[in-house]
Amino acid sequence: MNEGVILGLMREALTVGMLVGAPILATTLVVGMVVSIIQAATQVNEATLTFVPKLVAVFVAMLLFGPWMMATLLDFSAGIFANMAAYGR
Repeated sequence: MNEGVILGLMREALTVGMLVGAPILATTLVVGMVVSIIQAATQVNEATLTFVPKLVAVFVAMLLFGPWMMATLLDFSAGIFANMAAYGR
């Protein structure tokens, strides 16, 4: 196993990690911005007010994107296990 293979696996793992995490992070970002705009418009500055909408949004995003996230992770894992013998050379 040379450095090129290791770097390729690391790059692919980081890419898959970013792809899998992006929908949840983007959802949290959008909901946080919307709640923040509403708080600024109404001048209600309560820190705990953002927690519940973000929690609900993350739950909905997990329901929507969960199957795709699981399929992406399973494909990546299956590819690593299928090529494990080739990595050992």
